[in-house]
Amino acid sequence: MGAMALLTEAQVAEALAGLPGWERVGDAFTKTFACASFPAAIAFVVEVGFLAEQANHHPDLDVRWRNVKVTLTTHDQGGLTELDAALAARIDQVA
Repeated sequence: MGAMALLTEAQVAEALAGLPGWERVGDAFTKTFACASFPAAIAFVVEVGFLAEQANHHPDLDVRWRNVKVTLTTHDQGGLTELDAALAARIDQVA
């Protein structure tokens, strides 16, 4: 994928301002999505999986009954990049 610049603190704040419900935890963006049922949560995970594969950027997904916690960071860059903000926005669109 090549080197990608880490977001500055100002860029992180700006990205979060446009991502309702997302928060920064360490070097990651995270949000928990409440789904209508366990099957709906699994279907959401599948949709996120396809988005992640398209972006070649893969979040950590934690399914707890109807809730899906999504955590985004750019592991190979050691922090948050534009990839994280862009995928967070795409996930919001399908949620």
